[in-house]
Amino acid sequence: MTASPLPELAAQIKIWGRELGFQQIGITDCHLERHGERLREWLAAGYNGDMEWMGAHGEKRWRPELLQPGTLRAISARLDYLPPDTQPVRVLKDSGKAYVSRYATGRDYHKLIRKRLAQLAQKIDAWCEEHGIESSGRAFTDSAPVMERALAEKAGLGWIGKNCMVINSGAGSWFFLGEIYTNLALPVDGSEEPNQCGDCTACLKVCPTDAFVGPYQLDARRCISYLTIENKGAIPEEFREPMGNRVFGCDDCQIICPWNKFAKPTAEGDFYPRHGLDDGDLLQLFRWSEEEFLRRTEGSAIRRIGYERWRRNLAVALGNGEADSEVIGELESALPRETPLVVEHIEWALARLRSGRRRKRKIKRL
Repeated sequence: MTASPLPELAAQIKIWGRELGFQQIGITDCHLERHGERLREWLAAGYNGDMEWMGAHGEKRWRPELLQPGTLRAISARLDYLPPDTQPVRVLKDSGKAYVSRYATGRDYHKLIRKRLAQLAQKIDAWCEEHGIESSGRAFTDSAPVMERALAEKAGLGWIGKNCMVINSGAGSWFFLGEIYTNLALPVDGSEEPNQCGDCTACLKVCPTDAFVGPYQLDARRCISYLTIENKGAIPEEFREPMGNRVFGCDDCQIICPWNKFAKPTAEGDFYPRHGLDDGDLLQLFRWSEEEFLRRTEGSAIRRIGYERWRRNLAVALGNGEADSEVIGELESALPRETPLVVEHIEWALARLRSGRRRKRKIKRL
């Protein structure tokens, strides 16, 4: 009996992955029933908020063969994104600065990862053609109903931590994930990396809005990332002060995680900050015209929230800062030309600044 060439291919896939810039590649089966049950419970609790798409595809999320017929394996890829020397804590503690989640300070990751996964898939197809093997696959990166974290955990790329992020014992959690679904019965990697969160609850305690209802359970409706990005309406008043100067996303539960002492700065130039978005001045960003916003966020994940929500978020951050006459004047002069959504948040900010109220600094624990 001729030995299967697929183990050789599996080893080669990991070599190709490293050559394409991925830090790690893992291969897993697609049995995700346990994760599917947890997702159903999460959706039933309403923790997805307005993210109706989280439940829109039914069993396709945990049954990959329904999304891509013939799928037998998932190839999971990890790509580090943390830029060097971005000093997130320093920015968070400066009420005049705008904090942008570190993944969004450079170019949008979707195109870069999708392109590299497509290149990897092409290499797999070419190898299979040479060996007379029928191959079909499809690449994903946060672009379809794929349980990325569950697959990464099963593939040995890390464990899903109490903050619901995938944590790698040698690399922390500052990385993107991508997948290739394939019909090839590749040998799967060994056991999953054991969960090493232990008794640590730092991420649960540091959350500014107490979005974690328990370990491994996030109520997205309270999460600053959801409130500043996914939420299309007004930000509930109870969360505006805790938002501080976070204008696009939040990284507190990663910054505080002890495992991120092992995180390594990315070598990907596309992930390096552009237009000073890692250290932007709040007032200067608020002064951007819509044309300037579109120009400076071209190719950035920030573009997806649009100019209106960008100004909504900035107004809240300004209201949490110093009661500076220049800031108050800028907010007042903006009122006549703003949409009702932005006006609501500017008026909230002005009321706070005029009364001399200051935000409570939950960031002291970082």
